[in-house]
Amino acid sequence: MKVETKSIVHVIVATAEWGQDHLRYRRHRLAEFLAGQSATKEVIWVCPSPENQEPAFKNLAGGIRQFAVKDLLQKKMFRFGRYTDLFYKHKLSPLLEELRSASSKGERCCLWYTFPGFPLLSELYSWDQVIYDCSDLWAAPISGRSNLLSEFRRKVIKTAELRIIQRADSITCSSDYLHREVDKKLSDRREKVHTVENGVEYDLFSAQKEKPDQDILKGRNGEVLGFIGGIKPKLDFKLIEQTAAIKPDWTFLFVGPDATNGDPAFQELLKRPNVIWTGPADPDKVPEYMELVDIGIMPYKKSPYNQAVFPLKLYEFLAAGKAVVGCNLPSTSKMQQPHIYEYLEDSDPESFIQACEKVLEKERDASYKELRRQIARRQDWNCLFKQIMQYTGIQRNA
Repeated sequence: MKVETKSIVHVIVATAEWGQDHLRYRRHRLAEFLAGQSATKEVIWVCPSPENQEPAFKNLAGGIRQFAVKDLLQKKMFRFGRYTDLFYKHKLSPLLEELRSASSKGERCCLWYTFPGFPLLSELYSWDQVIYDCSDLWAAPISGRSNLLSEFRRKVIKTAELRIIQRADSITCSSDYLHREVDKKLSDRREKVHTVENGVEYDLFSAQKEKPDQDILKGRNGEVLGFIGGIKPKLDFKLIEQTAAIKPDWTFLFVGPDATNGDPAFQELLKRPNVIWTGPADPDKVPEYMELVDIGIMPYKKSPYNQAVFPLKLYEFLAAGKAVVGCNLPSTSKMQQPHIYEYLEDSDPESFIQACEKVLEKERDASYKELRRQIARRQDWNCLFKQIMQYTGIQRNA
């Protein structure tokens, strides 16, 4: 006799509206993976929004629906309404009504936090599972600078995150550092915490592709060092500016949206004749931009926030056959391997140049290109998300 399984409604709490900054993060790939599972009835993307949404629900591609919650903006740099129950509780009513309707039809409902917003949501409904997929040190200032406002922000976010950690049935972390930080907040049940690092859409990035048609490099020849992703204050713009001055024949290519909030260090960097910034790129076009790059660079500052970071671009560059040089990313240090990934603990131009020159020696060596791809192949997102699903036990209970 065939046993019918209950369909599942997955609710994903995300930082922003889908596609807001033209980037695809871990949470986007998670949503798409869940939407593709046979047991899934629906995926609902719950997010704060700076604008009124009428209606609050919006259909997205791939069978995903977005539920946007009007956020309270105190300052552009700190939107605290999403962490404070008073400001959003009543706005969740339409979502809760849909969940109760789903439950009345025998459907299971699972809540996925991908950042510590709307912590009260975990208490307003009788969820079948609550999962926290932690991918950042959310309470730490991304710029590395601390002041009274950032300290207040830190306390508010830590309080919200602690509530989610204590309520979660399963927790996955994108780095060992985050795993240890979560463990510190738990007095027991640490067995529910697991490390699942970031991955890559391997087939997309490893496939042979053409370079972008337009003259992105503005006629420049020579080696190209590329950063592709969100351009944020966590990056060491001063390091690249100094390196660009020492190596005028190298081209430094930045592809991605400017999220620096007018950081003067980034503006000064753009004045260098061998620094090119393209602006945002369509996510599907990112692999094409990688064809322009000889070395993938991840020049991060030394900061508490960056201790926990495991960049998405590491395995994407490797899947494209590109060597990578990274700075101040302790979570990636175990990946260090000659001509594959060079890791630096300090951000001085001389060391950075030496590391880049070292990987350039074998940049076009076919055997190293294949080795880079082999390393990335093991980190395909589908494999990683299946691992997360095993940790949650959702499929076993379906």
